[in-house]
Amino acid sequence: MTQDGTRQRLLRAAGEIISRKGFRAATVREICARAEANVASVKYHFGNKRRLYEEVLRAAFEESVRAHPPDPGPDFPPAERLRAFIRSLVFRLHGSGRGSWFGMLLTREMYEPTEALDQLVQRAIRPMSTLLQEMVRELGGLGLDDRAVLFCGLSVAAQCQHFFRSSEVVRRLYPSLRFDRQGLEELVEHILAFSLAAIENYRRADSAGGRP
Repeated sequence: MTQDGTRQRLLRAAGEIISRKGFRAATVREICARAEANVASVKYHFGNKRRLYEEVLRAAFEESVRAHPPDPGPDFPPAERLRAFIRSLVFRLHGSGRGSWFGMLLTREMYEPTEALDQLVQRAIRPMSTLLQEMVRELGGLGLDDRAVLFCGLSVAAQCQHFFRSSEVVRRLYPSLRFDRQGLEELVEHILAFSLAAIENYRRADSAGGRP
């Protein structure tokens, strides 16, 4: 077995175990057993368990973005750019394979933050947030001030996250809603339509001086 192969197996095993059990509950011994690697291999390849976890977070985020790009580019119409962003986030949260670690690891970091959260925010979440606000600002034009752009962007992201974090409850309440590819595409179109209408209402209210 090559050293690179061992490193990749450790990443895969850590992603599977930590996304299911959390960083604190997962043990180096368990990760190495799953990876069929010597216990000392974590120290050799990553230094310690925390750095292994940071690498798992980075790899999960980068793979999910490669699979579902969040922005087709500035030459596309603003609504199409927002659709791409929403679709990227929805499909990354509900992903399969290594990409599925992104949603589960992100959710765990929200509720059980570790030292890796600051790095995750700087490397992944902040750039995505900036991109989303850029799209909202483009849609709202001069009619949206910075505060409105902030809240609209947060609301778009919150809709995507809600259907992931509450998926088991939603399934039980509304069995007709599906989370397969077709169901997720339908969800993307709903969030897009809802968000575009809200941004337009904000823009009109600001232009008319009707929002505090």
